[in-house]
Amino acid sequence: MGRPDNLEKLAAALRALKARVRTEGVEGGLPFSCDAAFLSRVSLLNLETDAGHLDVSFVPSGTAGYADLAAHAARFDLDGIVAPTAGLLDIIRSKTAANRPKDQSSLPVLEELARKLGLLT
Repeated sequence: MGRPDNLEKLAAALRALKARVRTEGVEGGLPFSCDAAFLSRVSLLNLETDAGHLDVSFVPSGTAGYADLAAHAARFDLDGIVAPTAGLLDIIRSKTAANRPKDQSSLPVLEELARKLGLLT
C-alpha cells in the first residue's frame, strides 16, 4: 500500500475534486470518508469527480503494484511537472489480465499503437 504521506496527498487531491464513489443507479455518486486511513484499506476505487470519472487502483490487474510499474514508467512533462505514467506494455498487460469488456475493446488499439512504436512485433 502507499506511504502515509502520499495517501494524505491523494486524499487531499480527491477532496479538491469532490470525489464520490461511482455507483450504478446513484446519480452523482456516494460520498465517502476521503482520508488516508480509508485509502489505506482499499485496493480499487471507481470515482466520479468534478473533472470526470477517475479510477484509482493501488495494484492494477496483472501487476505487482507500484514498484513493478515504476520500472518501465513513461514520463511526461506537463508544463514543468513531470508525471510518471504506466508504460504502454504494462497498460496492455494489466488490461489483458483484467479482461473486462471495456479492456477487451481497447486492447486492439493499444496493441496496434505498441506495434507502430516498435514495442510489439
